[in-house]
Amino acid sequence: MSLEQQFYCPECGEERDFWRVAAMTLHLGEKTKWRCNDCDYGLTRINGDISTAIEA
Repeated sequence: MSLEQQFYCPECGEERDFWRVAAMTLHLGEKTKWRCNDCDYGLTRINGDISTAIEA
């Protein structure tokens, strides 16, 4: 998995580059935390299926 990925950022109002700031393995799969490059908004994903990201 790369260290940088594009997600929709609700603070910026558009797609932005996010940096992976943490990762760990849970019983549900891999948990990753991401931060927006521009505004420091954070989101969490588990196994790529469960996400705190807001859809555009």
